[in-house]
Amino acid sequence: MNDLAVLVADKNTEAALTALLARPQALGIRPIAATIFVHPRRDPGCVNESHLFLKPFVQKYHHALVVFDHEGSGREDLPPHELAAAIGQQLGESGWRERSQAIVIAPELEVWVWSSSPHVAQCIGWGDRPSGLHDWLSDAGHWPMNQATPRHPKEALEAALREIRRPRSSTLYSELAASVSLRGHNEPAFVALTATLQRWFPSEQDFG
Repeated sequence: MNDLAVLVADKNTEAALTALLARPQALGIRPIAATIFVHPRRDPGCVNESHLFLKPFVQKYHHALVVFDHEGSGREDLPPHELAAAIGQQLGESGWRERSQAIVIAPELEVWVWSSSPHVAQCIGWGDRPSGLHDWLSDAGHWPMNQATPRHPKEALEAALREIRRPRSSTLYSELAASVSLRGHNEPAFVALTATLQRWFPSEQDFG
């Protein structure tokens, strides 16, 4: 059996998780073999059909993850933790039992960009502009100074990229996930992701 099957909602999440899982030491886990699948119906597909999508892999993988955005899922009426629990129950009943976990990112994947590292500006290519990235986003109304992350993380990233004339692409998400520091990352979905991975795949040093 392979280690991990991951179902995600889009190519950007696929790129980010591929890069993250390639950094086992930073995540505090052992190296693992993972396969990432993209649901053709994106976030609503992950919400409504993840148990059906992943059921054929119950005997092929030790564990399964489902990762998608709360915003655009069609179930914004449920708090993220309740939605994750409901999907986890469906996965368990489909054969995964305690070997699966749903991760619901609120509001969306881009919140991980702004929560993770002060080196994001360098990674996206902000350069030596007179105004720092955080100050520029604040002045533009995207990032209130009293908030830990922008009000609308995806819109903030898109605005910054327009300013430097760089397209938003899966490659960018891969570069960010591969480069930025993961220390001190306290966004709830990311904390849940790393805690789950560490429980399933503890690092070799944890044994000795």
